[in-house]
This record gives sequence, structure tokens and C-alpha cells, in this order.
Amino acid sequence: MADSDKAGNDVDGERLVAHAPDAVIFADRDGVIRTWNAAAHRIFGHAPEDAIGRSLDMIIPEQFREAHWTGFDRALTDGKTKYVGQSLATKSVDANGETIYVELSFAIVPGDDGSAAGALAHARDITDRFQQEREQRKKLAALENELAELRGDRPARG
Repeated sequence: MADSDKAGNDVDGERLVAHAPDAVIFADRDGVIRTWNAAAHRIFGHAPEDAIGRSLDMIIPEQFREAHWTGFDRALTDGKTKYVGQSLATKSVDANGETIYVELSFAIVPGDDGSAAGALAHARDITDRFQQEREQRKKLAALENELAELRGDRPARG
């Protein structure tokens, strides 16, 4: 049932985006940020008034920008993203220039004429989880090497 079909529904989409627990970011066809909610502010450190009207480059590490824009342009041209129904873990950069890790999901939003109006992303900060998992992988590799040495096997690489 669509929201407009529910009797007494007084919650509009703008309010839902504003209160979403994950960052909600919409960028137009030129990659200019048009929507930036409170969670985006919390995660990336840029206030809405500082983010809206700026390029997505502000949260994309420089070494990833070329690949990002290639994929962004392709998705807008195709009217779909290859990541439909998936989350993508990636590096990002916050307002202080620090590397953070975010999990992103994407959608291409059609305009009134049916062509792509821009891209919508939901982002979740996974920096702590990423760092914990990296430490666990290091510990596992060290234990595998120790076990290999005890067995007299060649140490594992990693």
C-alpha cells in the first residue's frame, strides 16, 4: 500500500529522510549533492548547509574519483546501477580529511521524463567493524603461521 493510500498518514518523504538512521544522499546528474540528511552530517562531519550544492568529491578519496565518476556516469546513462540489492563497503573521507569506511547502497532515481535525475545513496559508517575485522584477519594469519611452524610446514602467506 502506498503512503498516500493510508488514512491519516501525516508523515511525508522529506521527514522520513530527515530522520533516517543511515545517511541519505542524493546527487543530481552532475554529481552535485541535493539531499544530505542528519545521519550524513553525523557520519561525514559536513553540515547540510556545507554539503548541499557541492560535488560528491568531498566524500570520495582522490584515488577513487576517476573510477567513481566512470561508474556514476555509466549508471545514469543506463538508468540502473550494477549494485542493485547489494551493499558495497568502501573507503570514504570525512570533513577532517580522515579515512572512514562506509557501507553504501545505491539507486538511480528517474526524473519526470523517465531519464535519470540522479543517484541516491544510503550510507552506514562501518569503520569500527572494518578495523575489528582487519585485526581478526591479522591474528588469524599469525596463528596459521605459528601452527605451520609447529607442524614444520611452510608458513602461510599473508
